[in-house]
Amino acid sequence: MMQGSRGFSGPLPFVCEAENHMSDMNPYQREEQKQRLRRNMIVSEDPELDTGEEAEEKPFRPARGRRKFGRLKIVLIVLCVIAALAGAWHYYQTHHRYSGYTQVWSKQIPSTEGSYTGYRKFGSNVLRYTKDGASYIDGNGDVVWSISYQMKAPICSVNGDFAAIADQQGNDIYICDTTKNHGKATTLLPIMRVSISAYGVVAALTEDSTSSYVSFFKNDGSDLDWGIKTVMSGNGYMLDAALSPDGTQVMISDVHVNSGQLGNRIVFYNFSEYGKSYPDRLVGGFDEFGSHLCPRVRFFSDRRAAAFAGGQIAFFSMENVTSPELIQMVDVKDEIKAVAASDRYAAVITADGTGEYPNRLLIFNTNGRKIADTGISCSWQEMDIADDYIILRNSDSCEIIGTNGKLRFDGTFDTPVSMITKGKKPGTLLLTGGNTVSEIKLR
Repeated sequence: MMQGSRGFSGPLPFVCEAENHMSDMNPYQREEQKQRLRRNMIVSEDPELDTGEEAEEKPFRPARGRRKFGRLKIVLIVLCVIAALAGAWHYYQTHHRYSGYTQVWSKQIPSTEGSYTGYRKFGSNVLRYTKDGASYIDGNGDVVWSISYQMKAPICSVNGDFAAIADQQGNDIYICDTTKNHGKATTLLPIMRVSISAYGVVAALTEDSTSSYVSFFKNDGSDLDWGIKTVMSGNGYMLDAALSPDGTQVMISDVHVNSGQLGNRIVFYNFSEYGKSYPDRLVGGFDEFGSHLCPRVRFFSDRRAAAFAGGQIAFFSMENVTSPELIQMVDVKDEIKAVAASDRYAAVITADGTGEYPNRLLIFNTNGRKIADTGISCSWQEMDIADDYIILRNSDSCEIIGTNGKLRFDGTFDTPVSMITKGKKPGTLLLTGGNTVSEIKLR
């Protein structure tokens, strides 16, 4: 028993010694000794479970920072790659020169008895009009709707999804959109020109032996209680009239004689609520053209317009609809041969005074800033603007120039062509001619 007691009592002296030693300490010293013993006894195998000063000193935060920085670098690299691809695609779309084309499809449109056939870009597709009727053709070459009439000399005005087809020197105007024919308007005097707004309001320029008139109609053909009259012996003879997209503003170029001198004036009328307080709705007039005749006026939008005269182009702002402002007058040294305008650009073909090319193409934005000036040597009959394409066309060929002045395509076709416009898909064109509508893919 004594041996067993001696074997069991081995550690007791240490415990007793520690207890005796701690009993000699004050309470603060005892608590400090307990904490020291705990730190010596508790050892964690998982460093993420460590607590206390040693755990806090381990570098967790720098590791997380490096991971976040790595992810940020990856995101920035991806964004740079996307930006580079987008830039390359934009450059390709604006600078690539196509060398040929393949035909995607071609369709025959039923012929009419009349010999004249005209085509206009209408909505995103094509309007075909003849002396006997008109039809709307979609992007697949199918006829959506058609109307019949009899005209001696059909003329057409298109604005977005609305179109007006009038009998020049006649009295009938047919008003339609991409869904149907809305109505027919009739004038008392012979029609000289016609213009339509983006909402279907029609302005018809008519005349008799002493005066010129502008009559207005709703899209169903009924009369609007608006009207403009100029007397040739007084305030002049109207050369051209244009209607703003919203149908409330009218821009007119008229010729007048003052003290035996011929002059050209650009005048603006406003038929909205804002123009009620102005006599005859006349809100602005400009005589800057002097003796230069101005045969064409155009609205780009409800807030921008231009007048094209011999040797000059005037750009106007209607930010204040009752106080039009001339914001840019561009002098054109050489003869103007053709003009075209869209909602974003104005294009002018002039003679090339340097003799380097037969002609030059000048392109302007709606503020009158020239954005391209390039020489052209192709033959052409008509010029049109389709988005960012300037299309120069003759009966069997075309040349397409981007609004940056870069040549995009030139080629000839196997069949006669009377209209070319951009197709719905990138790099495609819609061609019309005679009784055929086709789509080609540029390559």
